[in-house]
Amino acid sequence: MASEDNQATASTNGGREELIALFDRLGIAHETTEHPEVFTVEAMMPHIQHLTGAFCKNLFLKDKKKKLYLLTAHHDRPIQLNAVSKKVGASGGLRLADESILKEKLGVTQGCVTPYAIFNDTAGDVKFILDSDVVNGGHEKLFGHPMVNTASTAISPADLMKFAKEMGHEPILLDFSDM
Repeated sequence: MASEDNQATASTNGGREELIALFDRLGIAHETTEHPEVFTVEAMMPHIQHLTGAFCKNLFLKDKKKKLYLLTAHHDRPIQLNAVSKKVGASGGLRLADESILKEKLGVTQGCVTPYAIFNDTAGDVKFILDSDVVNGGHEKLFGHPMVNTASTAISPADLMKFAKEMGHEPILLDFSDM
């Protein structure tokens, strides 16, 4: 049954191959490192800590009015959802959204959340919140899952901004250091 669900999701949403092809079409240089399946940033770090760049954690969130948000932050950044909620004007606070909505809107499951998944949100239902340090912190590259949690793909911060704009998801840049 689960494999049927995954196949249905794959047929309506782009996966790893489509993402990499899109990067190529947009002229976005990318480098992918394979690793064992991981479900948290903490579990991933031993496999990629030898690489240099910003490692991202990602949260798929909703507010009381069911508006959706994808939050991407530096992997070791503490996240105060109440403070984030106030900064972005989320009604009634922010909380994790259900996995079924995650699969429907971004085409990924828990453990595979990535800023790259915004390419599946063609309706523009998900607001993209981005830690300003990820793009302005002097990192040469940043890492996110390429739609699967068995690899991490690096692109430059400038290319993440280019990608987000091309996908119609101008990021809401937040400085998490003052929250």
